[in-house]
Amino acid sequence: MKTLIIAEKPDMGRNIAAAIDPKAKNQRTYIEGEQYIITWAIGHLIGLAEPDAYDDRYKKWNLGDLPIIPEQFKLVPNARTKDQLKVIAELAKRASLLVNACDAGREGQHIFSLIQRHLKLKQPVKRLWISDLTPETIRRGFAELKEGADFEPLTRAAKARSEADWLIGMNGSRAFTTKHKELLSVGRVQTPVLALLYDRQKEIEAFQSNKYYEVEAWFEQGETLYRGLWQGDRLTDGEKAKALAEKVKGKRGTIESYEVKDTKEYPFKLYDLTLLQREANAKFGFSAKKTLDLAQTLYEKHKAISYPRTNSNYVTEQNIPEMHRALDQLGKTDYRGLVEGADKKFVHKNNKAVCNPSKVEDHHAILPTHKTPGALPPDEAKLYDLIVRRFLSQFYPAASYKMHTVLTAAEGERFKSTIKQLLDLGWKVIYADQKKEKPSGRGKGKADGKEDDEESAEEEVQTPFTLDASKDVRCKKSAAKEKETQPPKPYTEGTLLKAMESAGKQIEDEELRDAMKDSGLGTPATRASVIERLKNVGYVVMQGKRIAITPKGRTAVELIRGAGVELLTSPEMTGHWERRLNEIARGSASDEQFMANVKKFATMIVDKVRVQRPAEKTAFEGEAAAAGGAGRGRGRTAGPKRGTRGAAAGAGEPAASAGAKRGTRSAAAGAGEPAASAGAKRGMRSAAAGAGELAASAGAKRGTRSAAAGAGEPAAGAVRGTRSAAAGASEPAALTQAQVAASAAAAPPAATLGACPRDGCGGRIIRGKRGYGCSHYKFGCGFVIWKDSFGASLTDTAVMYLLKHGRTAAMQLIGEQGQPVEARMVLLDRATGRLGIEPV
Repeated sequence: MKTLIIAEKPDMGRNIAAAIDPKAKNQRTYIEGEQYIITWAIGHLIGLAEPDAYDDRYKKWNLGDLPIIPEQFKLVPNARTKDQLKVIAELAKRASLLVNACDAGREGQHIFSLIQRHLKLKQPVKRLWISDLTPETIRRGFAELKEGADFEPLTRAAKARSEADWLIGMNGSRAFTTKHKELLSVGRVQTPVLALLYDRQKEIEAFQSNKYYEVEAWFEQGETLYRGLWQGDRLTDGEKAKALAEKVKGKRGTIESYEVKDTKEYPFKLYDLTLLQREANAKFGFSAKKTLDLAQTLYEKHKAISYPRTNSNYVTEQNIPEMHRALDQLGKTDYRGLVEGADKKFVHKNNKAVCNPSKVEDHHAILPTHKTPGALPPDEAKLYDLIVRRFLSQFYPAASYKMHTVLTAAEGERFKSTIKQLLDLGWKVIYADQKKEKPSGRGKGKADGKEDDEESAEEEVQTPFTLDASKDVRCKKSAAKEKETQPPKPYTEGTLLKAMESAGKQIEDEELRDAMKDSGLGTPATRASVIERLKNVGYVVMQGKRIAITPKGRTAVELIRGAGVELLTSPEMTGHWERRLNEIARGSASDEQFMANVKKFATMIVDKVRVQRPAEKTAFEGEAAAAGGAGRGRGRTAGPKRGTRGAAAGAGEPAASAGAKRGTRSAAAGAGEPAASAGAKRGMRSAAAGAGELAASAGAKRGTRSAAAGAGEPAAGAVRGTRSAAAGASEPAALTQAQVAASAAAAPPAATLGACPRDGCGGRIIRGKRGYGCSHYKFGCGFVIWKDSFGASLTDTAVMYLLKHGRTAAMQLIGEQGQPVEARMVLLDRATGRLGIEPV
């Protein structure tokens, strides 16, 4: 009898074989050597069954049949990958020992557990738990295999998360959908995240901007010139501010106080996944999902970084030698100049800013490995560069400054100045060739939209600053500046990830951020999919970098709160659930008690909705301002059509793949563990409830009848013949384009507005009801320009000009901060029609 190794994906199986048994023979669906048989899952081979697996009456959505609470959850194979499941079953008959070599995390643990449970595998289990895929690490991992029983608490937590998401998503989605005759997606994580967006939007809309004035004065003493801000109650009278500025101009002043202290700024923390996603969004505009996908490629394909789905910013003592080795290898690459300035003495076991074992659970921070990649595609290279520079900065000394704080008095008025004098760049030399680095992942700062009560002028200088406090100064010039209070900023994916991590609380202190990691919304591995989920069900659209809630998204939150189930929209409550799941994973909480509470909550949701008044039909139709008025759009969506079974409800942890085979009936319930797979081919009847499996996902094929819940736009990716009521984002994929172009084709013949900008397309741009699409949509062209973008409604003339010149004429738009701005719309992506704005 041999040892059967089950990896999560074929690539990982091949990597393992190459490392531990290079002479093993590849049999296509498995690799076999003298001691080992190595095979693999293909993502999720098993999922939770749909409701009709328990009772045929659940084939129809009926409020009277709710709640649906199985005593024992049934498992069903994914029809698309059932052949691989049969391979594993046959190979297991020849094995006396199993090795779980799926990804070292909750999701990988769950994938193996589902296979083990469904196939009733009784062999003893060992666990491969590694953080990178280099051959050396794989061999060391097999030399130090862990007992499978040690991970039983993690298995229970994964199972509880999956079943809890199924219960909340399935019952919540069916209840609200049948009550209000509108396909409404509900989920344990998805809904509170939507509520965060809703509440921020309401704050922006309610905000009243007020003018105020700052008075600044420039003082000189010899060769020294410095700026100070007037200290006092906020000035709202412009004339008074001007008079104050004139009062001190040219006058003598004295130094009331002058303090000098040395300060240091230490390198930013190593990346966890959420921090990496936030920074990649801020720097490059990458979506959270794109960053995760790029990181997975760097990890799996190039083996250039360690396991990316981590929530830790630290390493353990055992990682220090590997970090030193990776530094040596980077010295042989284009980073050699930066490596030459690095010093290994800064990275040691006593440096708690880097090495803190108490803050490392499953995986350490994201690190480059000693395996340096060759030429990378541009986006992969950008992300790798972020990771490498953050890594290299740990080997440099702190940046050092002298902080000069001056309080100057002139004509009875006080002015405060803060001068930050650079002494040594230290680790900041790593970023000297880039824009000024913002303090991501270190220290304290202002919360969004907040201002310091006591304003001070801080300027950074690189030359010595000298001031004699015993001598007078002279006010060389002064001015009163008009300013306006600013509304809270709309969420971007980066700032939303930050809010999800802290369950909606504004947390700037990094120690508190660490403490909140166990009770955030979702997990590092699933937050990206939560955001994608909200886009796919039509609750939000993208306006440049910012996320705008649609009318449908607003109405969904209002209906849920109106039903009396505010807890479903509560980030704090979901954060408590997340913490309890983490406690289950550590063995310090009961999964049975957790599930009992979830079942009570699911029942309570149904009971509340049952007595709620049905929404008016117009509730989903009205025009509403999304994100400060940008992108007015009708929120009308089709309810579930006869025969369609698609609630696509979820906590936002999507299935492993889009595009299930013909005949699949997917409940895709649970924490991202699909019943079959998200997305459907012909004949699929999907009720994707629970953790956010996409019922009508990207890639739905011809013949699909899908109601992926949208605000008038279809889900991204369907092809000809799809009947969909899904909603799209501002830059949707092919399915959205299909509906746009189809509506144009159904309309009376109209003149085309120009050639499609997509390279090699050859189609023409035509007007539809909601946007301008390509006539070649049937051949897969996904180009579309939305009529309503950035607060303006485009005309045929404007679109013709845009197609010809790549930008519109100047017009009044809504900027990325939600404020009116005079700007041009610019065609950023000639393949998709994605627009941006360019201030005039």
